[in-house]
Amino acid sequence: MIEKNYEPAAVEHRIYADWLKAGAFAAGAGAAEGAETFTIVIPPPNVTGSLHIGHALNNTIQDILVRFNRMLKKDVLWQPGMDHAGIATQMIVERQLMERQLPGRRDMGREKFLERVWEWKAESGGTIFNQLRRLGASADFSRERFTMGDNGAPDDQMVRAVTKVFVELHQRGLIYRAKRLVNWHPDLETAISDLEVENIEIKGHMWHLRYPLADGVTYQFPIAHDEDGKPTEWQTRDYIVVATTRPETMLGDSGIAVHPDDERYASLVGKFVDLPLVGRRIPIVADDYADPALGTGAVKITPAHDFNDFEVGVRNTLEQINVFTTRGEIVSDDFIPAAYRGLDRFVARTAIVADLTALAEENPVRGLDHVEDKKIMVPHDEKSKLVVIEPFLTDQWWVKADVLAQPAMASVREGRTKFVPQQYENTYFAWLENIKPWCISRQLWWGHQIPAWYGFGTDEQIGSYSLDVDAQSFVALSEPDARQSASAHYQTEVVLVQNRAAAVALWTDALAKGEMLSSMPIWRDEDVLDTWFSSALWPFSTLGWPDETAELRRYYPTDVLVTGFDIIFFWVARMMMMGLEFLKEEPFHTVYMHALVRDEKGQKMSKTKGNVIDPLELIDQYGADATRFTLAAMAAQGRDIKLATSRVEGYRNFVTKLWNAARFLEMNECFRVEGFDPRATTLPLNRWIIGATARGAAAVTKGIEDYKFNEAANAAYDFVWGTFCDWYVEFAKPVFMGSDEAAKTETRATAAWALDQILAILHPFMPFVTEELWAETGKTGPARPNLLILAEWPDLEGLEDPKADAELSWLIDVISNVRSVRSEMNVPAAAKLPLVVVGAGEATLGRLVAGTSLITRLARLENISPQAAIPANSAQFVVGEATWALPLADFIDLAVEKARLSKDVDKLDGEIAQIDKKLGNEQFVAKAPPEVIEEQKARREAAIDRRNRIAEALKRLS
Repeated sequence: MIEKNYEPAAVEHRIYADWLKAGAFAAGAGAAEGAETFTIVIPPPNVTGSLHIGHALNNTIQDILVRFNRMLKKDVLWQPGMDHAGIATQMIVERQLMERQLPGRRDMGREKFLERVWEWKAESGGTIFNQLRRLGASADFSRERFTMGDNGAPDDQMVRAVTKVFVELHQRGLIYRAKRLVNWHPDLETAISDLEVENIEIKGHMWHLRYPLADGVTYQFPIAHDEDGKPTEWQTRDYIVVATTRPETMLGDSGIAVHPDDERYASLVGKFVDLPLVGRRIPIVADDYADPALGTGAVKITPAHDFNDFEVGVRNTLEQINVFTTRGEIVSDDFIPAAYRGLDRFVARTAIVADLTALAEENPVRGLDHVEDKKIMVPHDEKSKLVVIEPFLTDQWWVKADVLAQPAMASVREGRTKFVPQQYENTYFAWLENIKPWCISRQLWWGHQIPAWYGFGTDEQIGSYSLDVDAQSFVALSEPDARQSASAHYQTEVVLVQNRAAAVALWTDALAKGEMLSSMPIWRDEDVLDTWFSSALWPFSTLGWPDETAELRRYYPTDVLVTGFDIIFFWVARMMMMGLEFLKEEPFHTVYMHALVRDEKGQKMSKTKGNVIDPLELIDQYGADATRFTLAAMAAQGRDIKLATSRVEGYRNFVTKLWNAARFLEMNECFRVEGFDPRATTLPLNRWIIGATARGAAAVTKGIEDYKFNEAANAAYDFVWGTFCDWYVEFAKPVFMGSDEAAKTETRATAAWALDQILAILHPFMPFVTEELWAETGKTGPARPNLLILAEWPDLEGLEDPKADAELSWLIDVISNVRSVRSEMNVPAAAKLPLVVVGAGEATLGRLVAGTSLITRLARLENISPQAAIPANSAQFVVGEATWALPLADFIDLAVEKARLSKDVDKLDGEIAQIDKKLGNEQFVAKAPPEVIEEQKARREAAIDRRNRIAEALKRLS
């Protein structure tokens, strides 16, 4: 017997264990012989992560696709795995060491520190996978992969994959080492990706500085203009004014740029200024980067500390002068004034501004001109939002992404890979068409260590090895290979040392003793690869590449990638590049981009705002099925989800409705019948529900196949609740209570059959309750061969009966119209109304004979009578060729009701006009947040809908 109430907490863990025990998630589980494959690789969550609402949406969509295709009897693989999350993981373990007062990373050394990280991963990493299980994710967890492999050893397959890609790209000239600007994290002392940088608007300052011209040069600077903008008054100046938001960087200025067409400075191009406080002469150059309309039109150029300045410096061969240490402190080199050496960058800023102010007081030609308060965008560490990120000039490893981008763009342009929604192709192309070199090295220890070894380079002037020359690099698949390459290069034995400092110590010690080194020292690059480098290989490294595995042959390329739009650049495009470069085929044919989940007001969720919705709390409170169904029902293509807990509560009621319907059918002995043939049914009621079931299944199928998950979920909801529960079950009650045994038997079997189809089409969305009901309803009737997860998706083509559909649709229309009138006119619920039908044809009268008892019971009517004319004071509606009338004078005060409805229409007209006035106000639209605009539009639509319905009710009374 089905329990009275469905309790998700008591069911979900047990059901999930049953799936695992049955091997239902395994690759190919339940597949038909010779079936085509369907493969999804999970976007690997960070090993440090926990389930948030975005993960819940992403994995719900993946699981819907996976369960649907598994029920289509395809050979399905949902490949799970996690990302090692280089920075985040290293931070966690280092913080743990500090909290436990243990030796720090550098004190314990690389090997011991990495042992500690692996211990942490074994104990605490991967919590998110257990949380995904609570959501019902049916990934093949037996195949779980980790971007660092099982232990990070060189012979581990995942490590070999990363190493092979690096080495081969280097051999092809697509990976190289160069000194360029990167986003630098001074606290972590590493380069970081653009994704890890967030530009935050703050209240700042723009310092305008006077740089004196060298060699006594002067020029005429216009200080007044006529109406046409032509200069009318000039001032002789022996200085040039530049502006900066970072005065401390002036220590590294190596030029001033002016626009080639800026007549004000034409005479100064090629001249020099004396850099205040420093005294270094720097040139004035002409470059298009300088905008004559911004500020003074003159720009200070600091190539080592600004991305735009770096490009200007390259174009004009300006010196690249680094003034910061890796900790964001001023370097202690001789070219830095002694007062600033070793200072933190922000302490140095204060000191430099004070000195520039004092300098201007002594001599107005140089120093501070004036300060402007200004809101400025400052790059911060995306995680903490506290650390200011610096553009920083360092030696790093780079990928020629522009070369790899060409095939990746062609794949989408030529239709081999498509984006859903298609609009995201524009985002993809916009980035790839303007792609910059990809910095792939990180100054961390946790990650794939770069497979490059170094030895001393040659000083061409003295024809010998030198400690002052850039190192010679040896990129190799393994340490023995690197040794062999180095030995061949140096024509001598080599010895591996820990780092460059150890190599220098060996060399200098030998020189001090007047000896020659017996073996040339080489050392491995201490840096690791960007996390995105290893995850770019995810669609094929998880299948065993670089080995030619059966899984790789079977499941590559994969089918669909489900991900968020914010990592199109960092992950999607790079997987396309690597898949095409190494397997010569796109890694997936479809990229489904899901939108953001926002709060109910449309605001982005954040802990600061306190509007974060925890999916695990939703599961605890409402169950996994209601949580999943909510996310699916709201996942419209290209539209952010505005999630309110009330929506989840509403879909929990849907779960309850399904449970109660199944329980009602069981109580009425609606058991499955061996060999039941829906085509053999005779009652219009049953033929109608069979056809409606077929239409419902077809709509759900189409919605999933078109990646319109909201349409699929809503089609299922409308059919199950609106058609099956609200109409069919109600229509069937008189049959169950009647004396016609043949009708009763057919209706019971039909109801059981329809419930089976319902459980199947709801399963991808609500797997737990459907699997539980599948088991409960399987206790009677023929034995079920499989769990529902491995059952076959309904194929109900050809089951519709137009005649039965017409009959039951007519019945539903009549009852619905009566109910609408009762609701709109405030007719007391207990009142039983008479219903008059005028102009009814033979078919309608025939349907009335069969349907009167149902109509009177479900619409709460006293009687139904055909008449020649419409009675006075009646509310009217039309169904078919007949006009139907409900005389209301004896049940409501018509004058009062008309006045009420008219007043409601006027009130809504006023509300609509007020909203239109707001939306027509340009200032309001310009200043209001997007979520407020959307809220106003939604209110307007709701008001118009209600106004039209009330107006229609008023019309019925007129």
